[in-house]
Amino acid sequence: MNPKHPLSTITVYRLVASFILAISIYSCANMSRPGGGPRDETPPVFIKSMPVPNALNVSKQKIEIEFDEIIQVDKPSEKVIVSPPQKDMPEIRTSGRKITVILKDSLLPNTTYTIDFSDAIIDNNERNPLYGFAYSFSTGPKIDSLQVSGILLNARDLEPITGMLVGLHSDLEDSAFQKLPLERIASSDELGHFTIRNVTPGKYRLFALKDMNRDYRFDNPSEDIAFLDSIVIPSADVKLHVDTIWKDSVTIDTIIEYNHTHFYPNDILLTAFNEGFQSQYLDKSERKDRRKIDLYFKAPADSLPKLKPLNFEQEDWAILERSFHNDTLQYWIKDSLIYNMDTLLFTAEYLRTDTLRQLSLYNDTLKFIMKKVKAPKKKEKKKDKDNDSIEVPEIQFMQMNAKISSSLDVYKPLRFSFAEPLQTYDAGKIHLEQKRDTLWIPVADSLYTFLQDSIAIRDYTLTYKWTPGESYRIVMDSTAFTNIYGLFTNTYKQEFKVKALEDYANLYLSISGVSDSAFVEILDSGDKPVRTAPVINGGAEFMYMNPGTYYARLFIDRNGNGKYDTGNYSEKRQPEEVSYYPQELELKANWDIEQDWDIYATPVDKQKPDKIKKNKPKEKKRNY
Repeated sequence: MNPKHPLSTITVYRLVASFILAISIYSCANMSRPGGGPRDETPPVFIKSMPVPNALNVSKQKIEIEFDEIIQVDKPSEKVIVSPPQKDMPEIRTSGRKITVILKDSLLPNTTYTIDFSDAIIDNNERNPLYGFAYSFSTGPKIDSLQVSGILLNARDLEPITGMLVGLHSDLEDSAFQKLPLERIASSDELGHFTIRNVTPGKYRLFALKDMNRDYRFDNPSEDIAFLDSIVIPSADVKLHVDTIWKDSVTIDTIIEYNHTHFYPNDILLTAFNEGFQSQYLDKSERKDRRKIDLYFKAPADSLPKLKPLNFEQEDWAILERSFHNDTLQYWIKDSLIYNMDTLLFTAEYLRTDTLRQLSLYNDTLKFIMKKVKAPKKKEKKKDKDNDSIEVPEIQFMQMNAKISSSLDVYKPLRFSFAEPLQTYDAGKIHLEQKRDTLWIPVADSLYTFLQDSIAIRDYTLTYKWTPGESYRIVMDSTAFTNIYGLFTNTYKQEFKVKALEDYANLYLSISGVSDSAFVEILDSGDKPVRTAPVINGGAEFMYMNPGTYYARLFIDRNGNGKYDTGNYSEKRQPEEVSYYPQELELKANWDIEQDWDIYATPVDKQKPDKIKKNKPKEKKRNY
């Protein structure tokens, strides 16, 4: 700039206007933080309410709560809990910094009301939640102030349960949970923690309920529940707390003493379960394949339905293939005269759940229709003038699926599955061979077994004590297997190698707290079982484990049936106890690992490793 020629007034105005415009554009592009300062991570702060917190003799059903910034209420119908429970959902709305709650039910006399917002209140810009905010008032001359708190976990996998009701009954009769609504309630938060507030002194039963019909009682056997065996007696005491403010790393500035109220019990553990009740009925019946009919029931059954043909006369007309729990049934029709019929009619007698939720015999009529499908027109084959060719029909073979890996685990059998049930198979046409140098040496038939699965009748297994590190092959001649429709299999040959012992790790868990009548499940990173072994003399052994990262879960098998059993409220039976090994198990090839495990050394809610926990705190998204 030349000082001898100063800027004109117009030029100065233009420069100032351009500067202001630039600042305005930048501010509009950064509406959340126009000043460019740090991100707001502070939750909303309560300012005031009408009525005031813990107000007495309240008769109005409208509550207004104000905060220091513009707020929202996230999922109010799920997260906001009013206690005592309300038949009609309260109306909850926000306007700027204010929340308005209108209770639709008539207020009960001499009752303390609690509106528990959990983490539903968030600020408008960054969605910072205000955790554990609750508002209380009383319709009488006093406010109840005791609290009961704890944690709610899934009984089978110790997952924290979010959004499940936890409530108290002063009626100590067992039937109260099934006949009367819970008296004071709370909701479990994202980590399964719950706090039932404003409880009056007394004795209570404690329950958790996945309330499907919003009646606050366990009147639906499909609902998830939890119950505490012992009676809860809330109490509180005041303890002196001391906080120290340091001037520097070695010099005390101020010592602050204050009284703090502690509420008990504050460490209740509830484990939720489902009794496994399902209404039993025929969900679907179909005939997708002309040769079979399928029945699908909604729940497992102890008995099979009785089918009686109506439009043909034959008793032994089908082979039944069923699932383990009898809820999926496939009837393979054997006679071509029957399966070529377009319509099949049956009477069916089976157990069905009635209106009283009891199983009773039900008679039904089933109709299966198979629509005719037009066969595609065959293209005429051109004939050679000099040599008329005869078209030979293509041989149709029965389909077989061999579930064999090229690298076979030393403990696994060979598995085969067929498209239809077998009529016969010729064991003499099944050959197992082991490779010696360059030659294939037959394995004696007496050394291996080939057996049909007892449930999945189209599945077969070949079991043999494999030599680790060796190569084998399975050879099947043509016509080795014939199905009930006369089709047979083609020739089949496959080579595979059994893994060497050096490829595996072996694991032994030395367990304290239980010596037998328990099972240990080795889990993958998705919390799914990959191996199971019983606890014998205080230990569980897992041989030939593939290298990798695993986890372990144990359940105490109280009834000795070899499987995990859920609870039952009518029988006052808790689900079987579950423990997790609190760390990863890192297994390396050619390693033998022995690990001590005291199943009671770590609190139950701290046992499950975070890496396989599905319900854990979500990291806040940062909008930088």
